[in-house]
Amino acid sequence: MPIFRLMLPVVLLIISVVIAVSSGQYSLSLTEIWQSISQYGNELSQQDIILWNIRLPRIATAILVGIALSVAGVTYQGMFKNPLVSPDILGVTSGAGLGAVTAIYFDFPLPVIQLFAFVGGLLAVGLVYFIASTVRRQHPILALVLSGVAISALLGAGISLLKILADPYSQLSTITFWLLGGLNMTSFDDLTLVAPLVLLALIPLILLRWRMNVLSLDDEEATALGVNLHRTRLLFILCATLMTSAVVSVTGIIGWVGLIIPHIARLWIGADFRLLLPTSMLFGAAFLLITDTLARCLFAIEVPLGVITAFVGAPFFLSLLIKGERQ
Repeated sequence: MPIFRLMLPVVLLIISVVIAVSSGQYSLSLTEIWQSISQYGNELSQQDIILWNIRLPRIATAILVGIALSVAGVTYQGMFKNPLVSPDILGVTSGAGLGAVTAIYFDFPLPVIQLFAFVGGLLAVGLVYFIASTVRRQHPILALVLSGVAISALLGAGISLLKILADPYSQLSTITFWLLGGLNMTSFDDLTLVAPLVLLALIPLILLRWRMNVLSLDDEEATALGVNLHRTRLLFILCATLMTSAVVSVTGIIGWVGLIIPHIARLWIGADFRLLLPTSMLFGAAFLLITDTLARCLFAIEVPLGVITAFVGAPFFLSLLIKGERQ
């Protein structure tokens, strides 16, 4: 049964890739896609340029971002023992947002904007963890969450201040579109920069995913089983933060993925983190591919991806909440 339940997300991801490759303002048939792949290296036609320079980089980035955000979400939810936790709970998205908005305000080029966003996310979580470590009268998990909420609010105020000070005719529109998130500016160059960081953070989580099951126990029981809680939590926080900061620096802020995908995966495969992690990866990649395809195809102009994920994610989350209340 677990093999079957793991195979369905794989099939869903494959179908999502096929739909994403063929759909858009310029549609491609399966025959045209196959000809472009088999004849790659010859003189490029219009369909080759669309496939290799636009569609495939965007699809690969969507898969990577979906994996990173969903894995970060399921990691945070398991570590904090709270299904309402998402990757921005420790301020990573707010920090990345403030870093990017600062770079846009000073008219820095795109690579510098991405660097500022990446560093901003890491610094925000580092600050949250430092503040939480100085608190002695609260449970460590509660101290982390409360510190994250406070720092996120402070960084959000900084973003709002820069939006007010920004030039409304040039900078403000760029800031707004970046904060809404999207994959329209991604390329294979971005992928080569982000993919190693995501892989570096993903490998420890895969190898140590059994420890997440132990962290779901009481602290006394987990310690009795020989797990160093402080070191394990720190490692998981670093890995989840690293991959979230990496993808947010390229795509902007894309909400709801890290919140609802772990719920879907948990309903499908169960709460065992050894199976929950790969299932979340597959569902997350497929979900972001589907929503990005909708963002490209629904209207004549492209809708920011963060808008689509909110429209899809919020009703689904509310349905889960209502269903849980009735049960």
